[in-house]
Amino acid sequence: MTTLAHGISPEWLEALGWTLLHFVWQGAALAALFAVANTLCRQATTRYALAVIALVLMMAAPVVTFTRLMRQKDPAVRYGAPGAFALAGKPVQGVSVTARPSAPAPEIPVSQHSGLLWCVEAWFFGVVVLSLRTAGGLLVIERMRRKELEPVGRELYLQCIALQLKMGFERAIRYCECDRLEAPAAFGWIRPVVLLPVRALSGLTEDQIEAVIAHELAHIRRLDCFVNLFQIGVETLLFYHPAVWWVSQRIRTEREHCCDDEAVGVCGDAVNYARALTLMEEWRTSPSLVMAANRSPLSQRVVRLLGLDGAAGRFRVAGMAVAVACLAGAMLAGNVFLGVARAALGSKTSAAQTPSGLTITQEQGSGSAIVVRPAKASTYAKSFASTAQAGQDKDKDKGQKANGQTANKESYLDAMEAAGFKNLSADELIAMKVQGVTPAYVREIHDLGMKPTPEEFIGMRVEGITPEYIREMRSIAPNPNIDELMGMKVQGITPQYANEMRGLGLEADPENLVGMKVQGITPQYVNEMRGLGLKTDTDDLIGMKVQGITPEYVKGMQALGFKPDTEELIGLKVQGVTPEYVRRMQATGLRPDGENLIGMKIQGITPEYVKSMQDAGFKNLDIDELIGAKVQGITPEFIEKARKQGFQNLTLDKLMALKEAGVDF
Repeated sequence: MTTLAHGISPEWLEALGWTLLHFVWQGAALAALFAVANTLCRQATTRYALAVIALVLMMAAPVVTFTRLMRQKDPAVRYGAPGAFALAGKPVQGVSVTARPSAPAPEIPVSQHSGLLWCVEAWFFGVVVLSLRTAGGLLVIERMRRKELEPVGRELYLQCIALQLKMGFERAIRYCECDRLEAPAAFGWIRPVVLLPVRALSGLTEDQIEAVIAHELAHIRRLDCFVNLFQIGVETLLFYHPAVWWVSQRIRTEREHCCDDEAVGVCGDAVNYARALTLMEEWRTSPSLVMAANRSPLSQRVVRLLGLDGAAGRFRVAGMAVAVACLAGAMLAGNVFLGVARAALGSKTSAAQTPSGLTITQEQGSGSAIVVRPAKASTYAKSFASTAQAGQDKDKDKGQKANGQTANKESYLDAMEAAGFKNLSADELIAMKVQGVTPAYVREIHDLGMKPTPEEFIGMRVEGITPEYIREMRSIAPNPNIDELMGMKVQGITPQYANEMRGLGLEADPENLVGMKVQGITPQYVNEMRGLGLKTDTDDLIGMKVQGITPEYVKGMQALGFKPDTEELIGLKVQGVTPEYVRRMQATGLRPDGENLIGMKIQGITPEYVKSMQDAGFKNLDIDELIGAKVQGITPEFIEKARKQGFQNLTLDKLMALKEAGVDF
């Protein structure tokens, strides 16, 4: 039979097969121990270190097992020989080996060797397939590095260098743009590269970009690429055990948590960083050998960043119990496997347990014979149960403290449900917690007869609307709704401002208050305008303020003999009629009123135009004639050209007739 393991000696193949089978219980036991330790830790860095240690032990366990099995093998043992059973080591003088009829020596079936060979064959095949997959990933990254990367712009490069120095390390790092990826990522062991995709650069704010770059730099500073490479190697060699994949996934998760903590520590805004992660969740495409900022479960990372991971504590006690049960089962299975393997490979000890539950002991008496008897029951399970109970008692205080912390976080959820919010989404819960919407605040608002939605509660809290503010504004404005309250608060309308405006006889409803506040209308402005003889209501005040009519403007127009009302003042100001314009028109001998000024300004009649027409011989034109001449496009230049063509005694009517006839000189 041609096999992938062709050329390896049978002794090695059988030892390797038993090693792979032993790792079934060893991996389960190590994973259970890690799960127990993990439930007792709160820091991401500690959990990460425990996960890495667990994976290292998982890699070391098969090596140690294989070495011990090879040392225990006896050259006299022949695989598949019926009744093959011997003691290892040198024979003892005066001691003979016998077996009582009631305890026959176990036989190793011929099919056992073939079964182990098939296990090794399957293992070899899986290792080859996963190795090819890893090699393909390396080729993809190398191709991407050679053909798809472009250096970032100088401004962004300087920002990255400044961030790198801020994080306290000066290693040479390349910063490149990449179209293949959708989120910032890092790869490379000797020459690290940080990839900044165009989509991320254009879709994130500057602060968010800085945070995700800090996340990637944290990966490089922590040398996570080497741990990631080790993980891939362990996953390739021990691919058949689910515990390996679980522990490896925990490493990746806690690694992202550690880098998230560093990114928040550098940038100082967990909420903004969480929003960046949420946005990048839809962009997730990156090779497994590349460490991207949007890896690891998004919801878990966001909830953890915002300090809302209280729900996780609900399962810690259950997780501890499951882990302890798995550990006990793994130890019992290991006990059985050890007995079976020793019987198959031969033992060097004077008392070895066989697969059928027999022990070899030296019986005292005549002949000093070695006899085979049933083995005593294993005490591993009892010992472990005692140890697990002691561990639980020892960690009781820590568990109570952790449960206290969880209870505090659960109380927020319970209180919000008691306040009427029983179906909050994760985004709503996070936003309300971040903005400080407490159950007490919700109850106070509800007591005022208002039922805001979660979004409205968030808006009210952001704008600083308190129950006291609502009560005070209700005493002034008739029952303002939530939108009106937020509008007034945004514009800085205080109860004092509303009372002063109402005291001046103005309508103090929310809409008018917001309009006046937006335009900067103060009680002083109202008093000054009224002191100048203007009758003003809310709309008049807003209209004048929009057009920039100041008390000084009104005084300037009144000093020139004008007594405009509010509407006329607004019309003059809209057309750009200033006191200076009026003075210059009056200097030409004209005495326009407010309506004339508006018409002249609309047609673009300037003092210079009036003076040029007067110099052209039209000294007695009134305002209506000037406006008509301007409308027809009669200019001093047109008059001069007409005269050069021989037209004499030109009147304004003749000039307008020439213009209407389309005569062009």
